[in-house]
Amino acid sequence: MRRALPATALAVALTASSCSLVEGLGGDTLRVLAGSEVADLEPLLEEVSERTGVEVELDYSGTLDGLARVAAGDTGDYDAVWFASNRYLHLHEGGRTAVHTETPIMVSPVVLGVAESRAETLGWGEGAEVTWADVAEAVADEELTYGMTNPGASNSGFSALIGIASALADTGSALRGEDVERVRPELAEFFEGQEVTAGSSGWLAQDFERRARQGRPVDGMINYESVLLSVNASGVLEEPLTLVHPADGTVTADYPLTLLAGPSEETLSAYERLVGDLLSEETQQRIADETRRRPVAPGASLTAEVPPLVELPFPAQLEVVDGLVADYVGALRRPARTVYVLDVSESMEGDRIEDLRSSLAALTGADGGSLARRTQAFQEREEVTLLPFSTEPGEPSTFVMEPGTAESAAADLAEEVRSLEADGDTAAYDALREAYELLDSAPRDDHLTSVVLMTDGEVNRGSTLEDLRAALDGMPRDVAATPLFTVLFGESNEEEMTELAELTGGRVFDARERDLEQVFREIRGYQ
Repeated sequence: MRRALPATALAVALTASSCSLVEGLGGDTLRVLAGSEVADLEPLLEEVSERTGVEVELDYSGTLDGLARVAAGDTGDYDAVWFASNRYLHLHEGGRTAVHTETPIMVSPVVLGVAESRAETLGWGEGAEVTWADVAEAVADEELTYGMTNPGASNSGFSALIGIASALADTGSALRGEDVERVRPELAEFFEGQEVTAGSSGWLAQDFERRARQGRPVDGMINYESVLLSVNASGVLEEPLTLVHPADGTVTADYPLTLLAGPSEETLSAYERLVGDLLSEETQQRIADETRRRPVAPGASLTAEVPPLVELPFPAQLEVVDGLVADYVGALRRPARTVYVLDVSESMEGDRIEDLRSSLAALTGADGGSLARRTQAFQEREEVTLLPFSTEPGEPSTFVMEPGTAESAAADLAEEVRSLEADGDTAAYDALREAYELLDSAPRDDHLTSVVLMTDGEVNRGSTLEDLRAALDGMPRDVAATPLFTVLFGESNEEEMTELAELTGGRVFDARERDLEQVFREIRGYQ
Protein backbone atom coordinates (compact mmCIF):
# COMPACT_ATOMS: atom_id res chain seq x y z
CA MET A 1 0.00 0.00 0.00
CA ARG A 2 1.26 3.49 -0.74
CA ARG A 3 1.31 5.40 2.54
CA ALA A 4 -0.63 8.64 2.77
CA LEU A 5 1.42 11.83 2.98
CA PRO A 6 0.89 14.01 6.04
CA ALA A 7 -2.10 16.23 5.36
CA THR A 8 -0.13 19.47 5.39
CA ALA A 9 2.52 18.22 2.98
CA LEU A 10 -0.05 16.75 0.63
CA ALA A 11 -2.02 19.99 0.68
CA VAL A 12 1.00 22.00 -0.43
CA ALA A 13 2.11 19.52 -3.09
CA LEU A 14 -1.29 18.99 -4.66
CA THR A 15 -2.49 22.58 -4.44
CA ALA A 16 0.64 23.74 -6.25
CA SER A 17 0.03 21.35 -9.12
CA SER A 18 -3.76 21.47 -9.30
CA CYS A 19 -3.92 24.09 -12.09
CA SER A 20 -1.73 22.12 -14.48
CA LEU A 21 -3.56 18.89 -13.69
CA VAL A 22 -6.94 20.33 -14.62
CA GLU A 23 -5.87 21.72 -17.96
CA GLY A 24 -7.18 19.77 -20.94
CA LEU A 25 -9.42 17.48 -18.89
CA GLY A 26 -12.73 16.36 -20.30
CA GLY A 27 -13.93 15.46 -16.79
CA ASP A 28 -13.51 12.42 -14.55
CA THR A 29 -15.79 10.68 -12.08
CA LEU A 30 -14.93 9.17 -8.70
CA ARG A 31 -17.48 6.68 -7.44
CA VAL A 32 -17.36 6.83 -3.63
CA LEU A 33 -18.96 4.63 -0.98
CA ALA A 34 -19.46 6.97 1.98
CA GLY A 35 -20.87 7.36 5.45
CA SER A 36 -23.90 9.61 5.84
CA GLU A 37 -21.75 11.96 7.93
CA VAL A 38 -20.24 13.48 4.78
CA ALA A 39 -23.58 14.18 3.09
CA ASP A 40 -23.38 17.79 4.26
CA LEU A 41 -20.41 18.28 1.93
CA GLU A 42 -22.42 17.64 -1.24
CA PRO A 43 -23.00 21.34 -2.09
CA LEU A 44 -19.31 22.09 -1.57
CA LEU A 45 -18.28 19.08 -3.65
CA GLU A 46 -20.27 20.44 -6.59
CA GLU A 47 -18.11 23.57 -6.50
CA VAL A 48 -14.95 21.51 -6.15
CA SER A 49 -16.03 19.49 -9.18
CA GLU A 50 -16.32 22.63 -11.28
CA ARG A 51 -12.78 23.66 -10.34
CA THR A 52 -11.11 20.26 -10.70
CA GLY A 53 -13.11 18.53 -13.40
CA VAL A 54 -13.72 15.63 -10.99
CA GLU A 55 -17.34 14.64 -10.39
CA VAL A 56 -17.93 12.83 -7.10
CA GLU A 57 -20.75 10.25 -7.00
CA LEU A 58 -21.59 9.38 -3.39
CA ASP A 59 -23.45 6.23 -2.34
CA TYR A 60 -24.16 5.92 1.37
CA SER A 61 -23.70 3.00 3.74
CA GLY A 62 -23.43 2.36 7.46
CA THR A 63 -19.85 2.67 8.70
CA LEU A 64 -19.25 -0.88 9.98
CA ASP A 65 -21.13 -2.40 7.06
CA GLY A 66 -19.22 -0.33 4.51
CA LEU A 67 -15.79 -0.95 6.02
CA ALA A 68 -16.52 -4.68 6.22
CA ARG A 69 -17.26 -4.58 2.48
CA VAL A 70 -13.90 -2.93 1.84
CA ALA A 71 -12.04 -5.53 3.91
CA ALA A 72 -13.86 -8.33 2.06
CA GLY A 73 -13.04 -6.85 -1.35
CA ASP A 74 -16.73 -6.23 -2.08
CA THR A 75 -16.30 -2.74 -3.53
CA GLY A 76 -15.96 -3.42 -7.24
CA ASP A 77 -18.40 -0.62 -8.11
CA TYR A 78 -16.35 2.04 -6.31
CA ASP A 79 -13.07 3.87 -6.75
CA ALA A 80 -12.88 5.23 -3.20
CA VAL A 81 -14.55 5.19 0.20
CA TRP A 82 -15.13 8.07 2.61
CA PHE A 83 -16.11 7.21 6.15
CA ALA A 84 -15.56 9.08 9.39
CA SER A 85 -12.64 6.80 10.28
CA ASN A 86 -10.69 3.85 8.88
CA ARG A 87 -9.57 2.49 12.26
CA TYR A 88 -12.01 -0.43 12.17
CA LEU A 89 -10.94 -1.25 8.60
CA HIS A 90 -7.28 -1.45 9.62
CA LEU A 91 -8.07 -4.14 12.19
CA HIS A 92 -9.26 -6.53 9.47
CA GLU A 93 -6.94 -8.94 7.75
CA GLY A 94 -6.58 -7.51 4.28
CA GLY A 95 -8.02 -4.17 5.34
CA ARG A 96 -4.83 -2.22 4.66
CA THR A 97 -4.06 -3.98 1.39
CA ALA A 98 -7.52 -2.98 0.14
CA VAL A 99 -6.39 0.65 0.27
CA HIS A 100 -4.06 2.48 -2.12
CA THR A 101 -3.85 5.69 -0.11
CA GLU A 102 -5.93 7.65 2.38
CA THR A 103 -5.96 11.35 3.23
CA PRO A 104 -7.61 12.91 6.32
CA ILE A 105 -9.76 15.84 5.20
CA MET A 106 -11.18 17.22 8.48
CA VAL A 107 -11.37 16.30 12.16
CA SER A 108 -14.08 16.09 14.80
CA PRO A 109 -13.88 14.35 18.20
CA VAL A 110 -16.89 12.60 19.74
CA VAL A 111 -17.75 14.51 22.92
CA LEU A 112 -20.66 15.24 25.25
CA GLY A 113 -23.06 18.16 24.95
CA VAL A 114 -25.09 18.96 28.09
CA ALA A 115 -27.89 21.48 28.54
CA GLU A 116 -26.29 24.59 30.01
CA SER A 117 -28.28 24.62 33.27
CA ARG A 118 -27.63 20.91 33.91
CA ALA A 119 -23.92 21.40 33.23
CA GLU A 120 -23.82 24.24 35.78
CA THR A 121 -25.62 22.09 38.35
CA LEU A 122 -23.06 19.32 37.82
CA GLY A 123 -20.16 21.74 38.09
CA TRP A 124 -19.27 21.29 34.43
CA GLY A 125 -19.27 24.94 33.44
CA GLU A 126 -16.65 26.65 31.29
CA GLY A 127 -13.12 25.66 32.25
CA ALA A 128 -14.14 22.67 34.39
CA GLU A 129 -12.07 19.48 34.01
CA VAL A 130 -14.45 16.56 33.51
CA THR A 131 -13.54 12.92 32.88
CA TRP A 132 -15.62 10.07 31.48
CA ALA A 133 -15.61 8.66 35.02
CA ASP A 134 -17.27 11.89 36.18
CA VAL A 135 -19.91 11.46 33.49
CA ALA A 136 -20.46 7.84 34.57
CA GLU A 137 -20.83 8.96 38.19
CA ALA A 138 -23.46 11.55 37.20
CA VAL A 139 -25.41 8.85 35.34
CA ALA A 140 -25.17 6.48 38.33
CA ASP A 141 -26.50 9.23 40.61
CA GLU A 142 -29.46 9.66 38.20
CA GLU A 143 -28.39 13.20 37.49
CA LEU A 144 -27.73 12.76 33.79
CA THR A 145 -29.67 11.27 30.86
CA TYR A 146 -28.47 11.39 27.28
CA GLY A 147 -28.83 10.25 23.70
CA MET A 148 -26.22 8.38 21.64
CA THR A 149 -26.24 6.71 18.24
CA ASN A 150 -26.14 2.94 17.85
CA PRO A 151 -22.48 1.78 17.62
CA GLY A 152 -23.49 -0.89 15.12
CA ALA A 153 -24.95 1.73 12.76
CA SER A 154 -23.14 5.03 13.28
CA ASN A 155 -19.52 5.99 13.81
CA SER A 156 -20.26 8.56 16.52
CA GLY A 157 -21.80 5.88 18.75
CA PHE A 158 -19.06 3.43 17.79
CA SER A 159 -16.36 5.97 18.71
CA ALA A 160 -18.16 6.89 21.93
CA LEU A 161 -18.37 3.26 23.03
CA ILE A 162 -14.67 2.66 22.35
CA GLY A 163 -13.72 5.90 24.10
CA ILE A 164 -15.87 5.38 27.19
CA ALA A 165 -14.67 1.79 27.66
CA SER A 166 -11.03 2.81 27.17
CA ALA A 167 -11.30 5.72 29.60
CA LEU A 168 -13.04 3.67 32.29
CA ALA A 169 -10.45 0.90 31.92
CA ASP A 170 -7.78 3.59 32.50
CA THR A 171 -4.80 1.47 31.45
CA GLY A 172 -3.11 4.08 29.27
CA SER A 173 -2.84 1.54 26.48
CA ALA A 174 -5.05 -0.10 23.85
CA LEU A 175 -8.17 -1.75 25.23
CA ARG A 176 -7.97 -5.53 25.74
CA GLY A 177 -10.63 -8.16 26.26
CA GLU A 178 -9.86 -8.50 29.97
CA ASP A 179 -10.17 -4.72 30.37
CA VAL A 180 -13.66 -4.79 28.90
CA GLU A 181 -14.68 -7.61 31.21
CA ARG A 182 -13.35 -5.72 34.22
CA VAL A 183 -15.30 -2.51 33.52
CA ARG A 184 -18.42 -4.24 32.20
CA PRO A 185 -20.51 -3.42 35.32
CA GLU A 186 -19.53 0.25 35.02
CA LEU A 187 -20.42 0.24 31.32
CA ALA A 188 -23.82 -1.31 32.02
CA GLU A 189 -24.49 1.38 34.61
CA PHE A 190 -23.32 4.09 32.21
CA PHE A 191 -25.72 3.01 29.49
CA GLU A 192 -28.67 2.98 31.86
CA GLY A 193 -28.62 6.74 31.31
CA GLN A 194 -29.13 6.40 27.55
CA GLU A 195 -32.74 7.31 26.83
CA VAL A 196 -32.42 7.96 23.09
CA THR A 197 -30.82 5.90 20.35
CA ALA A 198 -30.46 6.65 16.65
CA GLY A 199 -28.99 5.30 13.46
CA SER A 200 -27.33 8.58 12.48
CA SER A 201 -25.75 11.55 14.20
CA GLY A 202 -27.97 14.03 12.36
CA TRP A 203 -31.21 12.31 13.34
CA LEU A 204 -30.02 12.11 16.96
CA ALA A 205 -29.59 15.89 17.01
CA GLN A 206 -33.04 16.39 15.49
CA ASP A 207 -34.64 14.09 18.05
CA PHE A 208 -32.83 15.84 20.90
CA GLU A 209 -34.24 19.17 19.74
CA ARG A 210 -37.74 17.71 19.26
CA ARG A 211 -37.80 16.31 22.78
CA ALA A 212 -36.69 19.64 24.23
CA ARG A 213 -39.44 21.41 22.27
CA GLN A 214 -42.07 18.94 23.49
CA GLY A 215 -41.11 19.40 27.13
CA ARG A 216 -39.65 15.91 27.63
CA PRO A 217 -35.93 16.56 27.17
CA VAL A 218 -32.89 14.47 27.90
CA ASP A 219 -29.98 16.26 29.55
CA GLY A 220 -27.43 15.81 26.81
CA MET A 221 -26.15 13.88 23.84
CA ILE A 222 -22.89 12.21 22.87
CA ASN A 223 -22.12 13.27 19.33
CA TYR A 224 -19.52 14.81 17.06
CA GLU A 225 -18.17 18.13 18.31
CA SER A 226 -19.16 19.55 14.92
CA VAL A 227 -22.79 18.47 15.32
CA LEU A 228 -23.01 19.95 18.82
CA LEU A 229 -21.48 23.24 17.63
CA SER A 230 -23.91 23.31 14.70
CA VAL A 231 -26.90 22.74 16.99
CA ASN A 232 -25.82 25.66 19.17
CA ALA A 233 -25.23 27.89 16.14
CA SER A 234 -28.65 27.08 14.68
CA GLY A 235 -30.47 28.58 17.65
CA VAL A 236 -33.09 25.79 17.65
CA LEU A 237 -32.56 25.10 21.37
CA GLU A 238 -33.90 27.51 23.95
CA GLU A 239 -31.00 26.49 26.16
CA PRO A 240 -27.60 26.01 24.49
CA LEU A 241 -25.39 23.01 25.04
CA THR A 242 -22.23 23.14 27.09
CA LEU A 243 -19.61 21.06 25.29
CA VAL A 244 -17.76 18.70 27.61
CA HIS A 245 -14.43 17.49 26.22
CA PRO A 246 -13.46 14.73 28.68
CA ALA A 247 -9.96 15.35 30.05
CA ASP A 248 -9.03 11.68 29.69
CA GLY A 249 -9.56 11.87 25.95
CA THR A 250 -11.88 10.98 23.11
CA VAL A 251 -11.89 9.01 19.87
CA THR A 252 -11.66 11.36 16.90
CA ALA A 253 -13.05 11.12 13.39
CA ASP A 254 -10.55 12.24 10.73
CA TYR A 255 -12.71 11.57 7.64
CA PRO A 256 -10.03 10.02 5.39
CA LEU A 257 -10.88 10.14 1.70
CA THR A 258 -9.59 6.71 0.75
CA LEU A 259 -8.56 5.56 -2.72
CA LEU A 260 -9.00 1.82 -3.09
CA ALA A 261 -6.23 -0.50 -4.27
CA GLY A 262 -5.35 -0.87 -7.92
CA PRO A 263 -6.52 2.49 -9.31
CA SER A 264 -6.01 3.40 -12.95
CA GLU A 265 -3.78 6.36 -13.78
CA GLU A 266 -6.89 8.39 -14.60
CA THR A 267 -8.52 7.54 -11.26
CA LEU A 268 -5.34 8.32 -9.35
CA SER A 269 -5.06 11.67 -11.12
CA ALA A 270 -8.71 12.48 -10.33
CA TYR A 271 -8.22 11.57 -6.67
CA GLU A 272 -5.12 13.76 -6.38
CA ARG A 273 -6.85 16.74 -7.98
CA LEU A 274 -9.84 16.31 -5.68
CA VAL A 275 -7.72 16.01 -2.54
CA GLY A 276 -5.60 18.95 -3.62
CA ASP A 277 -8.65 21.19 -3.73
CA LEU A 278 -10.16 19.82 -0.51
CA LEU A 279 -6.92 20.56 1.35
CA SER A 280 -6.48 24.07 -0.05
CA GLU A 281 -6.74 26.84 2.53
CA GLU A 282 -9.89 28.28 0.95
CA THR A 283 -11.78 24.97 0.86
CA GLN A 284 -10.57 24.00 4.32
CA GLN A 285 -11.94 27.28 5.69
CA ARG A 286 -15.25 26.64 3.95
CA ILE A 287 -15.38 23.18 5.55
CA ALA A 288 -14.68 24.68 8.97
CA ASP A 289 -17.26 27.44 8.55
CA GLU A 290 -20.03 25.31 7.04
CA THR A 291 -19.62 22.00 8.90
CA ARG A 292 -17.79 23.17 12.06
CA ARG A 293 -15.28 20.36 11.74
CA ARG A 294 -11.68 21.18 12.54
CA PRO A 295 -9.57 21.78 9.42
CA VAL A 296 -6.39 19.77 8.88
CA ALA A 297 -4.49 22.22 6.65
CA PRO A 298 -2.60 25.28 7.89
CA GLY A 299 -4.18 28.70 7.46
CA ALA A 300 -7.76 27.59 8.19
CA SER A 301 -9.41 27.49 11.61
CA LEU A 302 -12.67 27.09 13.48
CA THR A 303 -14.34 30.28 14.69
CA ALA A 304 -15.45 28.47 17.88
CA GLU A 305 -12.93 28.06 20.68
CA VAL A 306 -12.17 24.38 21.20
CA PRO A 307 -9.52 22.69 23.34
CA PRO A 308 -6.61 20.69 21.89
CA LEU A 309 -7.39 17.09 21.02
CA VAL A 310 -6.59 14.38 23.56
CA GLU A 311 -6.80 11.07 21.73
CA LEU A 312 -7.53 7.78 23.49
CA PRO A 313 -5.72 4.70 22.14
CA PHE A 314 -7.81 2.61 19.76
CA PRO A 315 -7.98 -1.17 20.35
CA ALA A 316 -5.40 -3.15 18.40
CA GLN A 317 -7.42 -6.36 18.07
CA LEU A 318 -10.54 -6.89 15.95
CA GLU A 319 -12.06 -9.37 18.39
CA VAL A 320 -11.92 -6.77 21.20
CA VAL A 321 -13.87 -4.23 19.15
CA ASP A 322 -16.37 -6.78 17.80
CA GLY A 323 -16.92 -8.21 21.27
CA LEU A 324 -17.50 -4.79 22.82
CA VAL A 325 -20.02 -3.70 20.17
CA ALA A 326 -21.86 -7.03 20.36
CA ASP A 327 -21.93 -6.79 24.15
CA TYR A 328 -23.34 -3.27 23.97
CA VAL A 329 -26.17 -4.29 21.64
CA GLY A 330 -26.98 -7.56 23.39
CA ALA A 331 -26.44 -6.77 27.07
CA LEU A 332 -25.22 -3.28 28.01
CA ARG A 333 -27.74 -0.92 26.46
CA ARG A 334 -31.43 -0.66 27.25
CA PRO A 335 -33.37 -3.37 25.39
CA ALA A 336 -35.74 -2.56 22.53
CA ARG A 337 -39.50 -3.01 22.40
CA THR A 338 -40.86 -2.78 18.86
CA VAL A 339 -44.25 -3.31 17.24
CA TYR A 340 -44.00 -4.22 13.55
CA VAL A 341 -47.26 -3.21 11.82
CA LEU A 342 -47.26 -5.26 8.62
CA ASP A 343 -49.48 -4.89 5.57
CA VAL A 344 -50.76 -8.29 4.45
CA SER A 345 -53.57 -6.96 2.25
CA GLU A 346 -54.42 -8.52 -1.12
CA SER A 347 -51.99 -6.21 -2.98
CA MET A 348 -49.12 -7.88 -1.10
CA GLU A 349 -49.82 -11.25 -2.69
CA GLY A 350 -47.01 -12.95 -4.58
CA ASP A 351 -43.44 -11.62 -4.60
CA ARG A 352 -44.23 -8.82 -2.15
CA ILE A 353 -45.40 -11.03 0.70
CA GLU A 354 -42.48 -13.37 0.05
CA ASP A 355 -40.11 -10.40 0.19
CA LEU A 356 -41.63 -9.36 3.52
CA ARG A 357 -41.29 -12.88 4.93
CA SER A 358 -37.65 -13.30 3.91
CA SER A 359 -36.63 -9.77 5.00
CA LEU A 360 -38.03 -10.09 8.51
CA ALA A 361 -36.85 -13.68 8.91
CA ALA A 362 -33.31 -12.46 8.14
CA LEU A 363 -33.42 -10.38 11.34
CA THR A 364 -33.68 -13.50 13.49
CA GLY A 365 -29.89 -13.74 13.24
CA ALA A 366 -29.74 -17.20 11.74
CA ASP A 367 -27.42 -16.08 8.92
CA GLY A 368 -24.63 -14.67 11.13
CA GLY A 369 -22.31 -12.67 8.89
CA SER A 370 -20.43 -9.44 9.61
CA LEU A 371 -20.54 -7.52 12.89
CA ALA A 372 -22.98 -5.05 11.33
CA ARG A 373 -25.36 -7.85 10.32
CA ARG A 374 -25.10 -9.48 13.74
CA THR A 375 -25.93 -6.25 15.55
CA GLN A 376 -28.90 -5.73 13.21
CA ALA A 377 -30.45 -9.03 14.26
CA PHE A 378 -32.95 -9.28 17.12
CA GLN A 379 -31.03 -9.32 20.41
CA GLU A 380 -31.35 -10.89 23.83
CA ARG A 381 -33.74 -9.05 26.19
CA GLU A 382 -35.54 -7.53 23.19
CA GLU A 383 -39.32 -7.68 22.78
CA VAL A 384 -40.74 -7.92 19.26
CA THR A 385 -44.44 -7.81 18.40
CA LEU A 386 -45.78 -8.66 14.93
CA LEU A 387 -49.13 -6.99 14.15
CA PRO A 388 -50.29 -7.95 10.64
CA PHE A 389 -53.27 -6.13 9.16
CA SER A 390 -55.47 -6.12 6.11
CA THR A 391 -59.20 -5.33 6.33
CA GLU A 392 -58.70 -5.11 10.09
CA PRO A 393 -55.81 -5.61 12.51
CA GLY A 394 -54.80 -9.21 13.01
CA GLU A 395 -53.89 -10.95 16.23
CA PRO A 396 -50.61 -9.56 17.61
CA SER A 397 -47.83 -12.04 18.37
CA THR A 398 -45.16 -11.02 20.89
CA PHE A 399 -41.75 -12.67 21.19
CA VAL A 400 -39.41 -11.97 24.11
CA MET A 401 -35.75 -12.78 23.51
CA GLU A 402 -34.95 -13.86 27.05
CA PRO A 403 -31.31 -14.76 27.71
CA GLY A 404 -30.97 -18.51 27.39
CA THR A 405 -34.09 -18.91 25.25
CA ALA A 406 -33.53 -16.15 22.69
CA GLU A 407 -32.61 -18.61 19.93
CA SER A 408 -35.85 -20.51 20.42
CA ALA A 409 -37.89 -17.29 20.50
CA ALA A 410 -36.22 -16.10 17.30
CA ALA A 411 -37.05 -19.41 15.61
CA ASP A 412 -40.69 -19.03 16.67
CA LEU A 413 -40.72 -15.49 15.33
CA ALA A 414 -39.30 -16.65 12.00
CA GLU A 415 -41.97 -19.33 11.79
CA GLU A 416 -44.69 -16.76 12.48
CA VAL A 417 -43.28 -14.51 9.73
CA ARG A 418 -43.30 -17.40 7.26
CA SER A 419 -46.99 -18.02 7.99
CA LEU A 420 -48.10 -14.53 6.86
CA GLU A 421 -50.68 -14.64 4.05
CA ALA A 422 -52.01 -11.80 1.86
CA ASP A 423 -55.73 -11.00 1.58
CA GLY A 424 -58.22 -8.13 2.09
CA ASP A 425 -58.09 -4.33 2.20
CA THR A 426 -55.70 -1.88 3.90
CA ALA A 427 -56.74 -0.61 7.36
CA ALA A 428 -53.35 0.79 8.35
CA TYR A 429 -54.61 3.46 10.79
CA ASP A 430 -56.71 0.95 12.71
CA ALA A 431 -53.61 -1.22 13.05
CA LEU A 432 -51.42 1.71 14.13
CA ARG A 433 -53.95 2.68 16.78
CA GLU A 434 -53.83 -0.85 18.15
CA ALA A 435 -50.01 -0.80 18.08
CA TYR A 436 -49.91 2.30 20.28
CA GLU A 437 -52.55 0.82 22.57
CA LEU A 438 -50.32 -2.24 22.98
CA LEU A 439 -47.44 0.03 24.00
CA ASP A 440 -49.74 1.90 26.39
CA SER A 441 -50.60 -1.37 28.14
CA ALA A 442 -46.96 -2.53 28.30
CA PRO A 443 -44.93 -2.07 31.51
CA ARG A 444 -43.29 1.31 32.01
CA ASP A 445 -39.78 -0.12 32.21
CA ASP A 446 -36.40 0.66 30.69
CA HIS A 447 -37.16 -0.49 27.12
CA LEU A 448 -36.54 1.81 24.14
CA THR A 449 -39.79 1.67 22.19
CA SER A 450 -40.63 2.17 18.51
CA VAL A 451 -43.24 1.26 15.91
CA VAL A 452 -42.50 0.20 12.32
CA LEU A 453 -45.18 0.43 9.61
CA MET A 454 -44.68 -1.35 6.29
CA THR A 455 -47.43 -0.90 3.70
CA ASP A 456 -47.51 -1.17 -0.09
CA GLY A 457 -50.61 0.94 -0.79
CA GLU A 458 -52.95 3.71 0.27
CA VAL A 459 -55.21 3.21 3.27
CA ASN A 460 -58.68 2.25 2.00
CA ARG A 461 -60.46 0.89 5.05
CA GLY A 462 -61.19 1.97 8.64
CA SER A 463 -59.80 4.99 10.48
CA THR A 464 -58.29 8.07 8.88
CA LEU A 465 -55.08 9.90 9.68
CA GLU A 466 -57.07 12.47 11.64
CA ASP A 467 -58.69 9.67 13.67
CA LEU A 468 -55.24 8.34 14.52
CA ARG A 469 -54.00 11.81 15.43
CA ALA A 470 -56.97 12.23 17.82
CA ALA A 471 -56.30 8.82 19.36
CA LEU A 472 -52.64 9.69 19.99
CA ASP A 473 -53.67 13.01 21.54
CA GLY A 474 -55.66 11.05 24.11
CA MET A 475 -52.76 8.78 25.09
CA PRO A 476 -50.02 9.41 27.67
CA ARG A 477 -47.34 11.67 26.21
CA ASP A 478 -44.55 9.09 26.46
CA VAL A 479 -46.62 6.58 24.48
CA ALA A 480 -47.87 9.02 21.82
CA ALA A 481 -44.30 10.22 21.26
CA THR A 482 -43.02 6.74 20.43
CA PRO A 483 -41.25 7.18 17.07
CA LEU A 484 -42.95 5.61 14.08
CA PHE A 485 -40.68 4.46 11.25
CA THR A 486 -42.62 4.14 8.01
CA VAL A 487 -41.47 2.02 5.07
CA LEU A 488 -42.45 3.05 1.56
CA PHE A 489 -43.09 -0.06 -0.51
CA GLY A 490 -44.95 -0.64 -3.75
CA GLU A 491 -47.58 2.08 -4.18
CA SER A 492 -47.29 3.57 -0.68
CA ASN A 493 -48.58 7.12 -0.35
CA GLU A 494 -45.35 9.02 0.26
CA GLU A 495 -47.09 12.16 1.55
CA GLU A 496 -49.14 10.19 4.08
CA MET A 497 -46.19 8.12 5.25
CA THR A 498 -44.06 11.25 5.69
CA GLU A 499 -46.78 12.97 7.69
CA LEU A 500 -47.13 9.91 9.91
CA ALA A 501 -43.40 9.81 10.65
CA GLU A 502 -43.26 13.53 11.37
CA LEU A 503 -46.28 13.26 13.68
CA THR A 504 -44.36 10.97 16.02
CA GLY A 505 -40.78 12.12 15.47
CA GLY A 506 -39.94 9.07 13.39
CA ARG A 507 -38.46 8.76 9.93
CA VAL A 508 -39.39 7.54 6.45
CA PHE A 509 -37.42 4.72 4.81
CA ASP A 510 -37.84 4.08 1.09
CA ALA A 511 -37.90 0.44 -0.07
CA ARG A 512 -39.38 1.13 -3.50
CA GLU A 513 -35.99 1.03 -5.20
CA ARG A 514 -33.96 -0.64 -2.45
CA ASP A 515 -33.92 -4.14 -1.05
CA LEU A 516 -36.55 -4.45 1.70
CA GLU A 517 -34.18 -6.43 3.93
CA GLN A 518 -31.60 -3.64 3.72
CA VAL A 519 -34.25 -1.14 4.80
CA PHE A 520 -35.32 -3.24 7.78
CA ARG A 521 -31.65 -3.59 8.75
CA GLU A 522 -31.17 0.18 8.52
CA ILE A 523 -34.18 0.75 10.78
CA ARG A 524 -32.58 -1.51 13.39
CA GLY A 525 -30.04 1.23 14.03
CA TYR A 526 -32.87 3.43 15.34
CA GLN A 527 -34.40 0.89 17.74
